[in-house]
Parts: sequence; C-alpha cells; structure tokens
Amino acid sequence: MIKTLIRKIYTKIKSVIRYFEIRNKPKIFCIGRNKTGTTSVARIFNVLGIPVGNQRKAELLTKDVLNGNYEEFFKFVKHEGIAFQDVPFSLPNTYKILNDKFPDSKFILTVRDSPEVWYNSITKFHAKLFGNGNVPQKNDLIRAKYVYPGWMWEINRLHYKTPEDDVYNREILIQQYIDYNSEVINYFKSQPGKLLVVNLNERNATEKINSFLNTKKKIDTIPWENKT
Repeated sequence: MIKTLIRKIYTKIKSVIRYFEIRNKPKIFCIGRNKTGTTSVARIFNVLGIPVGNQRKAELLTKDVLNGNYEEFFKFVKHEGIAFQDVPFSLPNTYKILNDKFPDSKFILTVRDSPEVWYNSITKFHAKLFGNGNVPQKNDLIRAKYVYPGWMWEINRLHYKTPEDDVYNREILIQQYIDYNSEVINYFKSQPGKLLVVNLNERNATEKINSFLNTKKKIDTIPWENKT
C-alpha cells in the first residue's frame, strides 16, 4: 500500500518536472525519413538532456495526421516533449504544418549517402522485422504486429501508395525519398537558421548538431541505434 502510494507520488512529481521542462520551450523536429538515423538523433537528444516525445504515442497519431486531423497531434507536441522524430514527423508536408503551428521550432533533416543507400537500408531493415529476411509483401505487413496488427499495412497504403503486388517498389520509393528531401530544403530556403541538413556519417556531423541546437551540453560521437 505504502509502496503504491510512493510510486504514485513519484510519478506525479516526474510529470510536474517534465511539464516545466517543456513548458513554452521551442520545439525540435527531426524530419528525416525512416532509416536516415532518426533513432540515433533521438538518442542524441537524450544525451543532450532534451526531453523526447514518446514515439509509440506519436505513431498512433499517424493516421490522423495523414488524414489531415491535427488536433490530438498538436496536443501531443505541445505537452509530450521538446524534441520529436520518426513517423508521423517524417511524413510529407507535416513539417509545414508544424512550422506554422510552432513558429519558433527548429528542424533537422537527416539524409543518407545516396537515395540507393537509403532504399537498401529500409528494405533490409523491414525484411528483418517483417519478412523473415525477405523484402516484405502485402500479407507480411498485414500480419506484422508492430504498434498493432495491420498497422504497417495501413501506413504503407497511406504513405507509400505503391502497387499492392510490389509494396517496396524501388523506383517509386527512391523518387519519393528524393522529392521529399528536395521539398523540405526548398521550403526552408527563405527561413535561415530553421533547418539543419545532416548526414550522420559525416565527420563533422556532431559539430553541426551542436552548433545548430546551441545547447549547454555537447555531443562528441554519434550513438548509433538500429544500424542495419
């Protein structure tokens, strides 16, 4: 009984501390496509002491965002952290919505050495997770239990819109990757200081991140996560 009460008090104190940590603070959005080092960037945020929004909670809002329903999404961003990454923050045009709603925010676009490197990385990663070593097919994504059964297929349809018999179509996905990065860079051209484009493989990646975020703490090495 006493232990339960102590846990409740501890949880409440943590909640209050987090509220004041993120209250009225400018947001930071990592908007690079999946498999461009976004999970490593989340780890960087943690090392720098920047509260990161819960990824699973964000993922559950993906369909709302893709369908243009932003109310719960905005509440999540406002109250759940300072920094955010991965889906739905990496979806097309989401950065525009976030920039309008949170005008003091900063954006990090993570990229790979080439579109082909990105495509090979995401297909290998999904093959390992969902395809038993092979590039996943429709039924593999329907059966996948990530987030909840069928979520991967739902998001694939809403996001990629590839042929159902070729859900990881190389030409389509590579072009989407190229178009997305170009659109992001062009959008922020007239807003200096808002966007950092960074390849975590670059030697000076940490210097770029430190300079862009201008935090009291500094990071010297990239903490690689989910490396394919």
